[in-house]
Amino acid sequence: MNLKNEKEISAHWINGKWIISGKQGKSINPANGMPIGDYFEAGENEANMAIAAAKDAFENSSWKHDRALRARVLNAMAANFGKYEDELIYLLGLENGKVKKHAKFEVKIVPECLRFNAALALTEAGRAASVEANNISILLHEPVGVAGIIAPWNSPAALVIRSLAPALAAGTTVVAMLPRQTAQINHLIAKIISETPELPDGVVNIITGGHVAGAILVESEQVPVISFTGSTETGKNIAAVGAKNLKRLGLELGGKTPVIVCHDADIELLIPKVIAALTVFSGQFCMTGSRLLLQDTIADAVLAALIPCLKALNVSPAANSDSDMGPLIDKSNVERVNALVEDAIKNGAVPLLRGGIVHEVPLSAGAFYLPTVLEVNDNKMPIVQQEIFGPVLTVQRFSSDNEAVALANDNSYGLAASVWSQHIDRPLQIARALQCGTVWINDWATLYDQFEEGGYKMSGLGRMRGIAVIEDFLEAKHIVMTPGRSPQG
Repeated sequence: MNLKNEKEISAHWINGKWIISGKQGKSINPANGMPIGDYFEAGENEANMAIAAAKDAFENSSWKHDRALRARVLNAMAANFGKYEDELIYLLGLENGKVKKHAKFEVKIVPECLRFNAALALTEAGRAASVEANNISILLHEPVGVAGIIAPWNSPAALVIRSLAPALAAGTTVVAMLPRQTAQINHLIAKIISETPELPDGVVNIITGGHVAGAILVESEQVPVISFTGSTETGKNIAAVGAKNLKRLGLELGGKTPVIVCHDADIELLIPKVIAALTVFSGQFCMTGSRLLLQDTIADAVLAALIPCLKALNVSPAANSDSDMGPLIDKSNVERVNALVEDAIKNGAVPLLRGGIVHEVPLSAGAFYLPTVLEVNDNKMPIVQQEIFGPVLTVQRFSSDNEAVALANDNSYGLAASVWSQHIDRPLQIARALQCGTVWINDWATLYDQFEEGGYKMSGLGRMRGIAVIEDFLEAKHIVMTPGRSPQG
């Protein structure tokens, strides 16, 4: 791709070929609303074509049988992504609105994920045992078939690879659908993967799609597993439809991360992390630290340090080298976020920092929304309970650890949490009591491919990353052998 060309065309990559078909649309730069290229959105025909290619590759290539091949391909894919690092960072800024430091954060974890799963392809194993004297039991793990991956627009490179890498390690073939909001990024991801040595045609198929193509993947009897990252409501719909075919599901859904700050927290270390937790990807992150729970004896000091820093952030296009936070994905999301904030203020939330929509030229042409901080007393308010997907922080005060835990757990989500305390036992006690899948102590958003990531309650099913993720893509087969009686004497 000529990344400086304003007339790029995003195509689908199916069975080793570029396919230009489907509904045509324009890719938009969210910083100024201007078109940056064209794309084609997959419909029923393109989705079925990709499924057929993946099924044929699963049945007629050596992919599902050859662990060594899978490991080589994943390692080669990692190297390819490394070669295209600058191009990916550029496009994540241009089409996704990410400032350079946030785009680099996303891009850097892609090769690491691929390499970890290359190792997993070689180390994942079954077991054998002799339960009775005259037989041997063998447990084998076999790939389930075609995997459907549906990735979101907020972190397209990291989140499609997070599902793709273990799916390939397991030996499944894949149809990956990415959304139209990141069509140019999707094309570059497909191009990088297409250049991977030894990858058989049809093993990976990448389409840009929406509701129509997504529904085909979820409904198809030829796609026995779906790995989805996105909203809880969409996840519920996928689960309902997938149940008709007893489809395997790996779902990482919404989050409403509480940041619990105890009276003995290190404020100097805390403030930069709270700012990052709110502004990375412009708050469009399932693990955004959107609830700040402050112990009453430290609350005023934290707010006095935090609010001026948020107010001083440089919110501007990703193309600006000194930008701290870029735009939201589009103006419709700006209006959605602002409506939630206005409703909260109307119903009693106190604005400590009323950022909001940028009306001044030239930023007014883009989808910019300044960080907003609201203090609330009612934990049942929608602004506290719902995932906002924007740089909006609610502040609540607590007096005891039990109260902090009760506030944090009083939510339908349970993806992640952050606890701040310098005490040796206190933060671990709080972490054990929290109903969520990941807890950081004196930190935020530290993720490792070696450890599982996922949510409790309405934040999902199963786990991404770690050892557990590959289980979504594997069947277990028990073989019992009775070779005959051992010779006597």
